[in-house]
Amino acid sequence: MNPLSRISKLLLIFTALSGAVMAQAPKFSNEFLAIGVGARAFGLGGAMVAGTDDVTGGYWNPAGMGIAGDNFQVALMHAEYFAGIAKYDYAAISAPIIDKYTTAAFTFIRFGVDDIPNTTELIDDNGRINYDRVTAFTAADYSFQFSFARRSPKVQGLRYGGTVKVVYRHVGDFANSWGFGLDAGAQYDLKKWKFGLMARDVTSTFNAWTFTLNDRTKEVWRATGNEIPNNSLEITLPKLILAAGKRFDVYRKFGLYTEFDFDLTFDGKRPVLIKGDPISIEPKWGLELFYSDFIFVRFGVNNIQDYTDDDGKAVWSWQPNIGVGVRIKGFYIDYALTDIGDQSVALFSNVFSLRVDLHRDIFKKKEKS
Repeated sequence: MNPLSRISKLLLIFTALSGAVMAQAPKFSNEFLAIGVGARAFGLGGAMVAGTDDVTGGYWNPAGMGIAGDNFQVALMHAEYFAGIAKYDYAAISAPIIDKYTTAAFTFIRFGVDDIPNTTELIDDNGRINYDRVTAFTAADYSFQFSFARRSPKVQGLRYGGTVKVVYRHVGDFANSWGFGLDAGAQYDLKKWKFGLMARDVTSTFNAWTFTLNDRTKEVWRATGNEIPNNSLEITLPKLILAAGKRFDVYRKFGLYTEFDFDLTFDGKRPVLIKGDPISIEPKWGLELFYSDFIFVRFGVNNIQDYTDDDGKAVWSWQPNIGVGVRIKGFYIDYALTDIGDQSVALFSNVFSLRVDLHRDIFKKKEKS
């Protein structure tokens, strides 16, 4: 069986799995995992599936970690939503294991809002307002990801990998959920071309919600017309991303890299550039200019959407992104000016991230003279 036939069969199976659960799944689930990681990626508009080549591949495409070789890598990022109300944190570490062809990584992501006032006890039994009875709680989402990448020793330019995701979400003492899912990815280099494929939540990701409301909270919710939730199962449907990029040598040590990504969803029409039922396609584009792997300037476009304005007219919108980066020996410092959430609501944000490359030789014991 030739490779094209295999890919065609995989796509058919992928679409069938998506359709099997589409009827009972929400359109948007675990959306905090769609934000992205790394200021480089934000500057490129999220077009990273073919070009990711470091520890951030644990999120964008685990196959990309296979390029790191013998290096240990650490990445950190912090960003904030809505003037600091919500905080988004990312940390990851990768290291070679078994042999020079294999890399493993651990990724941690947290998106949360802290110190939310809980006013269910604001009014005491005598009907009086007592602000001392107001407490605070946190609503936060966590993701723990374990990734594996393998660089093919037989097929030059081929890499593949997978990620196991454990998701924990909680809303104070009121509710929490545990979820589990899988990602799979591949990359292939052909001269100066890079091709990537990423299957997110390839088997669907399932979050089991448990609600632990006390009697007082239920009483207040009923009195204020709120529905009492029941334990339930939330499903995140699969998403397929196809990507292609190319590197150009411009002049001496000057060059550029550009990439197009296409996000394919299988849950019906979405407000994206290419709408279909059941498949919709959202394109992304990124451009990176660089000099001698020392300084980088980046541009990106994503979130191309249509919506209806206040006058009832259909309007198209798109999100621009810019960024810069610098490499100082094994340190990569990146910055992006981007809208890290909903481009029609959130303000543009400043995102900083750091990546450190540590060669494995530094862990070896030096021989005594």
